[in-house]
Amino acid sequence: MQATTPSSLASVANNREQRVPGTNLLGTGLETRGVHAWFGKKHVLSDVSLDFAAGTVTALIGPSGCGKSTYLRTLNRMHEFIPTAALAGEVLLDGQDIYAAGTDVTKIRLKVGMVFQKPNPFPSMTIGENVLSGLKLAQLKKSNTDELLESCLVRAGLWSEVKDRLSEHGGALSGGQQQRLCIARSLAVEPQVLLMDEPCSALDPGSTFRIEETISELAKSMTIVIVTHNMQQAARVSDYTAFFLSDGGPGVMVETAPTSKIFSSPTDKRTEDYVTGRFG
Repeated sequence: MQATTPSSLASVANNREQRVPGTNLLGTGLETRGVHAWFGKKHVLSDVSLDFAAGTVTALIGPSGCGKSTYLRTLNRMHEFIPTAALAGEVLLDGQDIYAAGTDVTKIRLKVGMVFQKPNPFPSMTIGENVLSGLKLAQLKKSNTDELLESCLVRAGLWSEVKDRLSEHGGALSGGQQQRLCIARSLAVEPQVLLMDEPCSALDPGSTFRIEETISELAKSMTIVIVTHNMQQAARVSDYTAFFLSDGGPGVMVETAPTSKIFSSPTDKRTEDYVTGRFG
């Protein structure tokens, strides 16, 4: 990782518009209490408690293999897709534990959407069909699908580029456009929370900039949690940053704070070493 200085990243974080948590009428947000995760007997994540305030963006940073993506997948019950996966602790959405007995997992995943590292539009579907596919899968009836289609593409920053190409296949789009198409697809089911696992890692700088613009716009109406290895990106888009680390054992959350503080005066020396490029 290229070395940088905390002050440069802190100035980036300070120079962007600061969102105030809890000012939007979005519910009570998302929270984890004492989350542990395992794959078989391997303990990969230990005792993570984090609060994601409604209407904010939180970046999860840290070296590869420290449990960031695993933690992200616990937030909408995708962790349990993996054979041998186990979990302890609570994940609360609007004060309700999403792992409680009798919880409808499908409804949780509608409320907590996910955008993956690699764009994954459905190749056999058109651009328009891709955006609305979640409605079909969830058997949700909407009367104004044309309006919804346009709204989701506008919010994902893609409408002006594809409005005359809606009948083309999603695979005809560039990588950056495909990622924004996947974001639009997530928005169609009106989630409260959007999880993003390194959504720009395979994209060029121009596409990354457009995704970051989209994140900033979406944060006005939902809660966003993003895993990123790009310190500049964390400084540009997030209100809060949580630093994860694994030192031979399970991944732990070392520190969480407003992003400007993480990059200017972190509490833990290990955080400072990571954000300044001394390791990682």
